[in-house]
Amino acid sequence: MRGRCVAWSVAAVLSAKASVALAADDPLKVCLDEDRPPLSVHHRGKPDAGFDVLLARAIAERLGRPLKIQWFESRLDEDSSPQLEANALLSDGRCSLVGSYALTQDSLVAPGMKTARLPDFAGATRDDRRRRVPLGVLAPSQPYIYSPMTVVLGPKARGRKVGDIGDLAGLRLAIESGSLGDAILMSFDRGRLIDNITHLVPRRDDLLGALERGDHDATLIDLARFDAYRAAHPDTAITASGYYYPIGANRGYVGLASDGALIEAVNKALAELTTSGKIAEFGKQADLTYLPPREPAILGDVWTKIIQR
Repeated sequence: MRGRCVAWSVAAVLSAKASVALAADDPLKVCLDEDRPPLSVHHRGKPDAGFDVLLARAIAERLGRPLKIQWFESRLDEDSSPQLEANALLSDGRCSLVGSYALTQDSLVAPGMKTARLPDFAGATRDDRRRRVPLGVLAPSQPYIYSPMTVVLGPKARGRKVGDIGDLAGLRLAIESGSLGDAILMSFDRGRLIDNITHLVPRRDDLLGALERGDHDATLIDLARFDAYRAAHPDTAITASGYYYPIGANRGYVGLASDGALIEAVNKALAELTTSGKIAEFGKQADLTYLPPREPAILGDVWTKIIQR
């Protein structure tokens, strides 16, 4: 009987070691948007690039696992949202983490629907594009970057000092309809700027191109989007005002709540990378204006805060 117990103990130890070895060989699968410079870029025939690519590699290295990036493309229909896309990718096992996820209370609540369609992703089949995936519950990592809105100035407004949205009075403003920037500008000081705002259609009108041509004087956009434009147009005449709208969101990883051990390990790796200055260094390498996370880690009701300002 004793010999049998010893044999079972040895078998259990060997099984545990085998499981650890298998986990070490198991790739860390991270989902990244394929066309979101300077955060993440995947173009056929060119090396993968971007801040999130560098960070994912560093995380995988600290976890002792090979990295596998699952590239996806956000859908542009009313049935989709970043929250549902991330949840569907995670719940379908396409990845264990989704990078650069906006950490807001709204984006982390349990989904209002039980299933969602997958966004288009590298390797997707016709059936993948049709089926719906049962959704899980999302859980965030600690944040690793702060993502604010910034005022960008056209050539005719170059040098304009902007310390508040009110300093845009008298300028010809352009904004994309339905965007967060639209809500901010339209609701400021009970609509004081409305008469100077021109609305453009997202993905049809070229907002920053119109600013470049001098058609408008200023806009309010995500800082990373301006970084991407500046990198693609090094001789651009549009400039950063240096002003950041005070309500912004941190970004981090999001996984499934059922995978708490992975989130904990990722948080440890992020803390080490932050302390060593590596995350800020990745920002410089990717031509990204890196701003460290700010409190609160998870942003509350954005729309109420904007309306109340």
